[in-house]
Amino acid sequence: MPVGKADNQILGIVMALKDLHKDRSVILVSKDINMRIKARALGLEAEDYFNDKVLEDTDLLYTGTREIDEAFWERNGKEMTSRQEHGRSYYQVKGPDTANLYINQMLWQEGNQPLQARVISVEGKVAVLETLKDYSHSKNNVWGITARNREQNFALNMLMNPDIDFVTLLGQAGTGKTLLTLAAGLAMTLEQKLYSEIIMTRVTVPVGEDIGFLPGTEEEKMAPWMGALEDNLDVLNKSDDDGGDWGRAATRDLIRSRIKVKSLNFMRGRTFLNKYLIIDEAQNLTPKQMKTLITRAGPGTKVVCLGNISQIDTPYLTEGSSGLTYVVDRFKGWEHSGHITLQRGERSRLADHAAEVL
Repeated sequence: MPVGKADNQILGIVMALKDLHKDRSVILVSKDINMRIKARALGLEAEDYFNDKVLEDTDLLYTGTREIDEAFWERNGKEMTSRQEHGRSYYQVKGPDTANLYINQMLWQEGNQPLQARVISVEGKVAVLETLKDYSHSKNNVWGITARNREQNFALNMLMNPDIDFVTLLGQAGTGKTLLTLAAGLAMTLEQKLYSEIIMTRVTVPVGEDIGFLPGTEEEKMAPWMGALEDNLDVLNKSDDDGGDWGRAATRDLIRSRIKVKSLNFMRGRTFLNKYLIIDEAQNLTPKQMKTLITRAGPGTKVVCLGNISQIDTPYLTEGSSGLTYVVDRFKGWEHSGHITLQRGERSRLADHAAEVL
């Protein structure tokens, strides 16, 4: 790709500095890979800018879940106490492993005594675990949607908890991030009436060449970017088969009246009160943009960030410097936030295989 006139001027300045300070090392530091390539072709040392990276290796990124085994109970369950409240079981454990737990981390155990629980408090070597609601059972469906795997059940427990103000969901294509978030949003907005409306936004970064300016109002301009919203609303609307065609049409009109599509470009200075804010494709946000968005939340607002850090379309962002990676790392352990990395795709066998091999 060609390097612009301004880039050539910068390279000229760096070359002049190199000639002036021959006894010193002069290194060009730039996020622009094209400039680094040209610099190296001219014999200049060039490096990427690493100071914005949250993590060097995203495999170390907090997943929000942890598997426990029998040895966990042997080490931490000697002074265990338990109680029952409102259909949930609570376990207070004490031991060396509890210091490494985070509040709202999801613990799971397989075997003869399977367990799925959430860490609700950690104080020194003492932690309290709360068993989860089983959203895989049809009686606990959320707007007609049930969890198809363990991580989806964890995600629905986070999304349906009004005490958790900030939720991040990571996962490859087809893991159900948008569907679960919308189902929970509709249930909490229309059924439980905890929020006044759902606001959905996303970063407008094209995958390929930009098709140019779009006509219409703000919502009409955002419509082409909201294909995922339309697809998932179709799925959620079809889950209501009892009302027939007329009932589905009425439900669709009701849903559309409570969902607003907004552009990120006009978020500065706004305050959202009692809203359910969904930020889709959040992997394309910088840490500063992410801060700008999250600080829009007023009293009673829940913010949900969705994304896949392996599908970053912004040229100057990497998995380690993405705003989504940034908030996952910074918010872990806060009592009003939760994170789940969804592992298993549920879209189709073709989509799952493509995500693995491509």
